[in-house]
Amino acid sequence: MTERRIEGECPARFAAVGDAFAANFEESRSLREVGASFAATIDGELVIDLWGGHADAARTRPWTRDTIVNVFSTTKAMTALCAHMLVERDELDLDRPVVKYWPEFAQAGKDRVTTRHLLSHTAGLAGIRTPLRPEALCDWKVMTDALAAETPWWPAGTANGYHALTYGYLVGEVLRRITGKTLGTFFREEVAGPLGADFHIGLAPSVD
Repeated sequence: MTERRIEGECPARFAAVGDAFAANFEESRSLREVGASFAATIDGELVIDLWGGHADAARTRPWTRDTIVNVFSTTKAMTALCAHMLVERDELDLDRPVVKYWPEFAQAGKDRVTTRHLLSHTAGLAGIRTPLRPEALCDWKVMTDALAAETPWWPAGTANGYHALTYGYLVGEVLRRITGKTLGTFFREEVAGPLGADFHIGLAPSVD
């Protein structure tokens, strides 16, 4: 195993942050961190930019400043951003039923579920009762068909439950029906590309 090094910038006034970051890599902590990066801004100024460890479980490739990481549910914020761009363009009405944009969604009593319900985790579609194989998560049509057929776990708007694995498909399919573009394509063309942001919804298998 190669030595773990912490690189980047961390001014003395934020030494405690740098120490806490480095502590994650200490042998005494059972190697709980393989590789990581951390950055912080204050009033738009980048004040801390740290990275260290390795980019693979075998610890053969060093983690670099630009190592790609899976940011998990941060993607929900980007998905919501795309939806609100359509609202701003008067292409999406959050309080109209989802079926206006996605007719198949009307199954199982969901004809009054709105996009606002989808965005706020109150649609009652936090899970899918039908058993699916793990690889279904990588098949957009399988997931959206299953969600269109699903009966809500509670009446829309009456309860809140984190739509951890369904949010992107639900909001993303509404967006796709309106724009004709996948969520990843829309985000790349309308958000990340114009901003020069190194954030992606969907990448080639080579970076898995």
